[in-house]
Amino acid sequence: MAQAVYLFFIGKRSMTNDSPAPPLSVNIQVGMGAQYIKDFSFESPNVPQLLGAITAQPRMAMDVNVLSRSLGNGTFESVLKLRLETKIDDKTAFIAELAYAGLFTLPTNLPEEQTKLFLLIEAPRLLFPFARAIIANAVREGGFPHIIIQPIDFLSLYGNQQNGAPMAGTA
Repeated sequence: MAQAVYLFFIGKRSMTNDSPAPPLSVNIQVGMGAQYIKDFSFESPNVPQLLGAITAQPRMAMDVNVLSRSLGNGTFESVLKLRLETKIDDKTAFIAELAYAGLFTLPTNLPEEQTKLFLLIEAPRLLFPFARAIIANAVREGGFPHIIIQPIDFLSLYGNQQNGAPMAGTA
């Protein structure tokens, strides 16, 4: 059974007095169905050598990617891909890769641009807390200290991507 999610789209205001300004937000109800792990990998290739004497501060890098596709009848799959790599003294401590997906039902009369914005900004924002917990648990179960992945501003990442920059985040 799908749970209801309410979405607020920010529109543009007209700057001329002769045309009416569109509303700044529209409340649209969407259905959120299943959430699931599409793909997951955790590897720690240098654990025996690294756990003995850690002399340097770990360096973490996280890559973020969002993919979406239509499944028909107003149902879409949005996939949040996270790749977290941590190095200590130039040796890989661990790599965690997760593709976490959700199914979303959107109104069929929703304009294509708003559908795209929902699937690439709002859907991954809803999926992120679950994906973050999966990675944090895997890191802890892999024998490493607890990590906290900071929230991701998917709107800014989308804007950066539209300007030619790759989607990337930090842990």
